[in-house]
Amino acid sequence: MPHGRAEVGVGPWAGPWPTGPGSEVYDEQLLAEGDRRNVVDRYRYWSVEAIRADLDTRRHDFHVAIENWQHDFNIGTIVRSANAFLAREVHIVGNRRWNRRGAMVTDRYQHVRHHPSVEDLADHLAGLEGGPVPLLGVDNLPGSLHLETMEMPRRVCFLFGQEGPGLSEEARARCDATFSIAQFGSTRSINASAAAAIAMHGWVRQHADLSGDTAWRG
Repeated sequence: MPHGRAEVGVGPWAGPWPTGPGSEVYDEQLLAEGDRRNVVDRYRYWSVEAIRADLDTRRHDFHVAIENWQHDFNIGTIVRSANAFLAREVHIVGNRRWNRRGAMVTDRYQHVRHHPSVEDLADHLAGLEGGPVPLLGVDNLPGSLHLETMEMPRRVCFLFGQEGPGLSEEARARCDATFSIAQFGSTRSINASAAAAIAMHGWVRQHADLSGDTAWRG
């Protein structure tokens, strides 16, 4: 059995550098020094701009929104999951500043938009090209739909509240509906970033194209 930490990424490009059509995606510094980023092999040596542009050609039809009235520490992790499941946009509602450590630099590849209020978010979603996008709150409120049995809209924005208090009253009033995630233990709620990942994966199970080779499975 090998010992020690497995090598992360790749070293400097071996041989002549890529030229000709398609070579514009490569970053010269990465070619020279190696690419140790947490990206799939498809994007080795690509520039951040080229990766983001390629992702833009196949983003999914769901958005993710997070209320940020108390500088919620979960936001970075939610952004990372949004990148993994290829959300169209991430929306931060409330305070503009948020802790990016949990995002593990994935916010560079994700479109992150700020809204001063839930009202502003709802207005933005209502005016998107292709028609209004429903706003679904994720909270275990009385009368909430059940993620496990509901028909997930293809075009949708998931809205998550603060860790602890959940969705604000303003958010509940502007949501088209809310849904909850089935739990079986003693705790009343699960971590907001965990709930976000479950909700996004619920969308993937219903709507993502899993027939090709674009899904990264390891």
